[in-house]
Amino acid sequence: MRLRLPALCLFFALTSAAFAADPAPPVKVGVFPQEIARTHAAGEGLPSGAVLGVVLADGVPVVRCEGGSFALRDGKFVPSEHAWTRLAVAPAGDGFTLLRPGRDESLPENALEMSHWAPDGAEPAVLGGPAGLFLRRDDGVYEKTVADDGMGRHWGASEVRGVAVAADGAVWFATRAGIVRRADGKWSYFTGAEGLPYDDITCLAAGGDGSLWAGTTRGAVRFKDGVWAYRQGRRWLPDDSVTGIAADAQGQAWVATKKGLGWIGYQPMTLWEKAAFYEDEMERLIRRTEYGYVSEVGLKTPGDKSEVILTDSDNDGLWTAMYGAGECFAYGATQDPAAKDRAKRAFEALRFLQKVTQMGDVKPPEGYVARTILPGDGPDPNEGRLESDKRHKAANDSLWKIYEPRWPKTADGKWYWKSDTSSDELDGHYFFYPLYYELVADTDEEKARVTEVIRSLTDHLVANGFRMIDHDGAPTRWAIYDPFSLNNDPNWWPERGLKSISILAYLAATEFVTGDAKYGELARELVDRHGYGHNAMRYKTHFGPGSGNQSDDEMAFMCYYLFMRYSKDQALKEQMLYSFYSAWTVEQPEMNPFFNFCYAPFSAGARHTNPWGTHAIEQWPGWLEDSLFTLKDFPLDRVGWGHRNSHRKDLVLLPRQQASEPYEPAGRVRGYRNNGKVLPVSERFFHHWNTDPWTLDYGGHGTTLGSGTVFLLPYYMGLYHGYIAQD
Repeated sequence: MRLRLPALCLFFALTSAAFAADPAPPVKVGVFPQEIARTHAAGEGLPSGAVLGVVLADGVPVVRCEGGSFALRDGKFVPSEHAWTRLAVAPAGDGFTLLRPGRDESLPENALEMSHWAPDGAEPAVLGGPAGLFLRRDDGVYEKTVADDGMGRHWGASEVRGVAVAADGAVWFATRAGIVRRADGKWSYFTGAEGLPYDDITCLAAGGDGSLWAGTTRGAVRFKDGVWAYRQGRRWLPDDSVTGIAADAQGQAWVATKKGLGWIGYQPMTLWEKAAFYEDEMERLIRRTEYGYVSEVGLKTPGDKSEVILTDSDNDGLWTAMYGAGECFAYGATQDPAAKDRAKRAFEALRFLQKVTQMGDVKPPEGYVARTILPGDGPDPNEGRLESDKRHKAANDSLWKIYEPRWPKTADGKWYWKSDTSSDELDGHYFFYPLYYELVADTDEEKARVTEVIRSLTDHLVANGFRMIDHDGAPTRWAIYDPFSLNNDPNWWPERGLKSISILAYLAATEFVTGDAKYGELARELVDRHGYGHNAMRYKTHFGPGSGNQSDDEMAFMCYYLFMRYSKDQALKEQMLYSFYSAWTVEQPEMNPFFNFCYAPFSAGARHTNPWGTHAIEQWPGWLEDSLFTLKDFPLDRVGWGHRNSHRKDLVLLPRQQASEPYEPAGRVRGYRNNGKVLPVSERFFHHWNTDPWTLDYGGHGTTLGSGTVFLLPYYMGLYHGYIAQD
């Protein structure tokens, strides 16, 4: 495949020089170590229950269980003659001598027992235990050593939890306060302040790649190249209580836990190959109905993808549109026929959501789009819904609609379709249609089909006073864009900014696809007569980092991108660019590649002038590095396992944001790492980019499988805009 520079970049260079300078060359990521994890179960020869320790003997993992030692041979664990002894030292001259008692042999009274088991015959360079740290001298004598950090703390005086010697000779040891390294005669100290995620350490191991692994009572920790990683929960380990750890020459770790043996290692991979992995999984497991809607699916058995349960979501149209938009970018960047086919299927799925609403006796005004569909021969989704809606209105949302049927049925009985369509859905549809029209639709007939769909949808909104009208003759709960509601109704003030940029983006996209200037004129009327330009300068009111509903952020960035890409109103684009910049600065700590790639095409060289001068509104240095880190950090495993982080020592908690109480349920702990960024994606789980990344604890029992769209959309977007080179 060849990567081509999109025609859009040339368009902006000629018409919007104030927005962007020449882009930097694309980054060639190449092959990188994709982190993966495996669990070794009793069926592979291991006894059930706890694994008490693990070592590597000539590269072969040997584990210690209650039932003896077992070594991995030809994919199975078999009994091993490997002997284990408890280490101890006793005073001898000016130091200590190593003792090798048998397992049942008593130790001398003056012996100091070490904390770990070790293979027979080992002459460790460093020992650690309840009595402290002992370094082996050239004469074979062990000398008790204490590190004084100059702050009144003496590390290694007692209760050393683990020791390791790195390939470069650096000595590591762990205490209840953290981890210490001795290299080139100097001591370095690592606590939560230095990024150590958790310090109740049980063991240490050094990898040949320069990594250090630490087992803890609540997961495993890795340190490499100055970066800490926390591996906790069933995504990474059989159990969080780590009893032993061993690392090989490549830095891959065998982890003994109280519920089995885990392995965390690496698979050489490119970003393109990673995308292919997600595409294959979505094709085989995620697509629903003959139209191929994509969201998440259920798993009958936790973590087992052999049997999935296909379910609808409230926003199938949005998630399918975001997936389809990614395929548009993929085709625009590579001309890959497979991407073109996937984009076409997404278009047909979204188009059908508009057509299905007119296929029965119960129908809304033409142009209305459904949220999703369900097979008509399945259970009736209306049963029990009315009472549920009443409870929701009384307890959660006083504006919630009570009406029947929420799920009308087509006249042929083939489909139920879900009504009360939200603004989330519309943002997705409008994000997709112009991209499909511009980058994929390659015949007059196909372009006419796109034109018909987007014109019908927009004309529905315009004809109904910039509201979406349901089959009951009333507006849907969320698709409200009219001037009176946004500017005069207190119930809609919080939505004023977001809804204003949304409808301006819709009109810009429709004008681009249809070529009809009336839509641009309508947008200008909303700006001049109703203040929508001013409204959109602040898409939501923030009460601090991470405040408010993260769905709003996802929706806003799609609409900002749409408007900046397709609007013909140059003056308004310059105004909106400043609003876009202010939105991006708030989201920047989230390391979100989708948000970063939305703003990036308009960022390079961008300036804003006000009475106090001309100021750069470019993305801050590091945005591309953050984006690539996130793309590489995504686990291949998209199973919804829970993650716990609120106990960590490297985090800063966010204060309660009382003003945003509806979006911050009581008991939810929120925060970020002490480097100023949210948790990496490998240390949390989310189905879509609308999940709060500031939350520290995430539920999940392995019973859902998320789609790969969260990776595919930003990756393909980065390819298309020339920030990432195709591998």
